[in-house]
Amino acid sequence: MTEAAAWARPSRFDDSGNRRPTCARWRAERLNPPHRLWGSNGVAFGPDGRLYVAEYLAGRISAVDPATGDVDVVVPMDSPVQSPDDLAFGADGSMYIADLVPGRVWRRSPEGAYTLVSDRVRMPNGITCVGDRLFVNEMLPGGRLVELFPDGGDPVVLTDDLAMGNAMQRGPDGHLYYPHMLTGEVWRIPADGGQAEVVARQVHEPVAVRFDRGGVLHVLSRGVEGIVTRIDLHGSGSRTQVVSGLTGLDNAAFDGENRMFVSSYAGGGITELRPDGRTREIVPRGLGGPYGVTVDLGGTVYAGDHYRLATPAATHEGEPVRLPAASGTGGGVASLTFLPPFVHGVVAAGGLVHSTSQYGEVHTHDLAHDTTRLRAKGLDEPRGIAVAPDSSLVVAEAGAARIVTVDASDTVTVLAEGAGRPVDVALDAEGGVYVSDESHGAVLRVEDGELRTVVDGLGAPQGLAVLGDELFVVEAAYRRLRSVSLTTAESRIDAEDLPLGPPPGTVPRARPALFAHGMPGVPRLFAGLAAAPDGSLLLAANGEGTVLRFTPVREGRPEDPGAAPGT
Repeated sequence: MTEAAAWARPSRFDDSGNRRPTCARWRAERLNPPHRLWGSNGVAFGPDGRLYVAEYLAGRISAVDPATGDVDVVVPMDSPVQSPDDLAFGADGSMYIADLVPGRVWRRSPEGAYTLVSDRVRMPNGITCVGDRLFVNEMLPGGRLVELFPDGGDPVVLTDDLAMGNAMQRGPDGHLYYPHMLTGEVWRIPADGGQAEVVARQVHEPVAVRFDRGGVLHVLSRGVEGIVTRIDLHGSGSRTQVVSGLTGLDNAAFDGENRMFVSSYAGGGITELRPDGRTREIVPRGLGGPYGVTVDLGGTVYAGDHYRLATPAATHEGEPVRLPAASGTGGGVASLTFLPPFVHGVVAAGGLVHSTSQYGEVHTHDLAHDTTRLRAKGLDEPRGIAVAPDSSLVVAEAGAARIVTVDASDTVTVLAEGAGRPVDVALDAEGGVYVSDESHGAVLRVEDGELRTVVDGLGAPQGLAVLGDELFVVEAAYRRLRSVSLTTAESRIDAEDLPLGPPPGTVPRARPALFAHGMPGVPRLFAGLAAAPDGSLLLAANGEGTVLRFTPVREGRPEDPGAAPGT
């Protein structure tokens, strides 16, 4: 495949496949294929036979043709819906949407008009229609299952004390079936109200319940193994399990031929899952972000992808991408199935991978031994992370406008404060700390606890990296990469037209970063940047779901026209 053909791929950022970065100093290549979906959560077949997919991370809903895999955006990022997590269709063809973060339920008419059904449901997630009736449950401890009335009227509570509800459905017996995510149980209740009862216990990490055309209950697991538990409730009562390998299952829908299509909150995509466990990709899985990006000395690339620590693969089912290893080291294969909570910033060093979480935590992951150590908690939106010469961790605490360190004993110390919104950190060869201040449009240097301006006038600076005597910064607002000399302070634009943020021309509605209940909500976009041992730069191209590699174009040598791995 030629380099031009490698870039001519439709993506969620550019449906034409014509856009690509422009840069004279660097050769840009994708380390993994672009992703058409921005994650995949609730799914339901519409009246037109297409599978409608709620993309929580993007705040949009797309329709997928199960025959061709074609993706069309139906509810765009700038609609009234902020964070769709599940959806269902009513008898008249209306789409009902659970808008998780703001706590709203919407109706979208067949003509495309939006009506607010309710704003009195906390964290609405599971949603289903029974004829003209609409039911929603709440994804929080002590949540409720309620009936809503699109034409007005107060919600009617059928039951409460749910241990985090999620995707539900009416069963053949007329009851509503729903998971208790925290207790590993499946419950049911009559649609007209009555006594709720447990129907299955010790179910593996249940996230969704779905009945096939034969009335068999399928319970999806949100874990790394991709387990689906089948329960014959109205026959023998037997259970069978299928291990699909589809990490982080979220939801499922059966078509008229009883084919099962599943979504994944972790990897996105849409996959047909057959009864014997075989799979067929309809929309290939990929990166929902990515956010932070890093590479270890063996050349293995890691991305902080919100719901998981991912290793971009050169093919959809292939091995992790590995860049040329540093001298004296050997490459290793990293875990592809690790699901830390809401991971964004990430850095690899000394055989460990350190990450920040939107939960306010910092973790250290030993992938070789499959262990995780909590290093800090209670931070206010920690983002970028770096490793200092003494092996302490340096963290940009964006919500608290400060930079902190976490030492070997897990003591958190303030290194500097007073930045507007610090989102990334990078260190030079001498251990000097640099910080990107997104709100003030500047890169700062920490000097004796004070913040000194290195360069300002930038457009939402985010990812930072140092190569030799040059500092590189991603200007997310302008979709470009800038370099700054650390010796002369000379600044120049190195690359433009980067696939960052929403598609060009799209202005998404503002979305809260926290739920009203204090839990993390919609992630803020973060275009991480990292310097690789071979002298290249890695960019988290969150607009299209790829990691871009920028390799220096050596003077007097033409660019290599070959295709990038996985493109």
